[in-house]
Amino acid sequence: MRSLAVLIIVLGEEQNLWNKEIELNFSFSRCIGDFGFSVTPTRTIDLEKRASAAKAPPNCFPAIGFTMPTATPSSLTNWWCDRSTEYAFVGFSYEVTACQSLSQLRSEFLNIRQKFKGRYVRLYGFCDRTGFISTIKANYALYSNDIVDAAWGAGIGVHALIWFGWDGTDIWKTRRDALFGILHSNAKAKYVTRVVQFGSEPLYDWALDPSDLAAQVISAKANLSSLQIPVTVSEMAYGYQEHKDDGGMDVLAAIDFIDAHMLPFFSTKASIANNSWPIVLTDLNWFVDNGAGKKIYLSENGWPSVTSDGVQPNSPSAVANVQNEKDYYNVLDSHCSYFKTVAGGGVGWFAHIYSDNQEPGYGIYGYDGSLKFSFSPKISC
Repeated sequence: MRSLAVLIIVLGEEQNLWNKEIELNFSFSRCIGDFGFSVTPTRTIDLEKRASAAKAPPNCFPAIGFTMPTATPSSLTNWWCDRSTEYAFVGFSYEVTACQSLSQLRSEFLNIRQKFKGRYVRLYGFCDRTGFISTIKANYALYSNDIVDAAWGAGIGVHALIWFGWDGTDIWKTRRDALFGILHSNAKAKYVTRVVQFGSEPLYDWALDPSDLAAQVISAKANLSSLQIPVTVSEMAYGYQEHKDDGGMDVLAAIDFIDAHMLPFFSTKASIANNSWPIVLTDLNWFVDNGAGKKIYLSENGWPSVTSDGVQPNSPSAVANVQNEKDYYNVLDSHCSYFKTVAGGGVGWFAHIYSDNQEPGYGIYGYDGSLKFSFSPKISC
């Protein structure tokens, strides 16, 4: 009699691996006129650790480990990662009002991707430069092309933005039309643009009547449907709440997913960042309760390290310094498991903002280009 030990990996439905390997012992015996054998299981081996160690990075954009193709794909089929994988830290808000050069965009987008494992940049502000409307539209289009170029080169996705501002003009329409033109004409644009946002905080700032804003969202969705680019509004919970009875909820119903602002420093209950989680959870729960199961990102999300004319607390106990800025992101990091399980595909959060040169006090980088504190948030858990 001879024995031969072999390993059989059992396959489940649709050829997905089960988490067990079964080692079988084949005992062979010589018989008159035939050849028989018996099969006896000897032990099982847990494959969970082995599978996780051998698993290749997700073959989808913008997963960490994904290799950008040398040319644009033929379609968006299986291009984007499932939104349920986009929880915890996903990237940075990045202000473009300085109209950064293409070389700077490329360098900083690549830094976000490589140093911090960011998967997205969420644009903030606008790049009009100066001139007449026609010039602004042309410049905005050129700059939007630069954003696409830099994002493609860095392998990072973009939450694009139609900026209203606070001047009460209709210049946002010029920005909208220029952006939409690039999204349709640049072959790479739909492969890096995860969403188009209307913002920032148009409900809270009364940039448009809520019914008009909802109509803009619906119109934008129709315009971008062939590109499969969703549309949202970058807004805090209070913006929807103050318009609950005059169209705010129609806006919430119209958007494809939720770009929520989370700035607990401005709460009347604010003190130190380490005590901010109940404030965060209150607003987040409102979106969960009223968002119809839509994916949630915390888009404009942070804690300032300094106060200024436009950054003043509503609580005498609120503290703005570098330690509290750092502590706030540590609080979010400590709730990774919660963010992973929120209905709609979990909650992904952005750090607002990349540099103090973009918005004073909020940057991860200071004015001198150095990190203000160590920053290596979880991208999964």
